[in-house]
Amino acid sequence: MAKQLKITLVKSVIGYEKSQRETVKSLGLRKLNSSVIHNDTSDIRGKAHRVAHLVKMEEIEG
Repeated sequence: MAKQLKITLVKSVIGYEKSQRETVKSLGLRKLNSSVIHNDTSDIRGKAHRVAHLVKMEEIEG
């Protein structure tokens, strides 16, 4: 089974750099506490790592 990541926005992007706000937007997160599920790729992990202070990341089987 392929691994997937559930990424949840847990902190507001207000007051952070534009590049970090755009990274959150590129992950598909819009509102606080919204979640998205992505395939576990190095691209997605890199984006999530860049904004790790704003998001919560969980591995799920799917």
